[in-house]
Amino acid sequence: MKKIILLVTVFGLAAGLSAKAADAKENWDTLCAKCHGAEGKGDTKMGQKLGAKDFSDAKVQADIKDDAATKAIKEGLKSADDKTLMKPFDTLSDEDIKALVAYVRGLKK
Repeated sequence: MKKIILLVTVFGLAAGLSAKAADAKENWDTLCAKCHGAEGKGDTKMGQKLGAKDFSDAKVQADIKDDAATKAIKEGLKSADDKTLMKPFDTLSDEDIKALVAYVRGLKK
């Protein structure tokens, strides 16, 4: 009986993690990819115009801290002259943002 409970728990956790990954990809695709591109290269027309970083680049990834990425998603980004570079995604939960930051980390090549 203990083995069955353990197996059910493990499969439940795996399904939950898989759902979070799917949600993060869905959020990326609907909220981020129009500027950052499907692969995070920042090579879209809008991404190039706004100077989006190439998240597939390991060096770029190393320069970005998770707390800064979280803050950028929550609060958005502005240029030095107060131009909006990225709007805040304040409709995302903290869990959604954490999953999205993890998704961005997975874009590194």
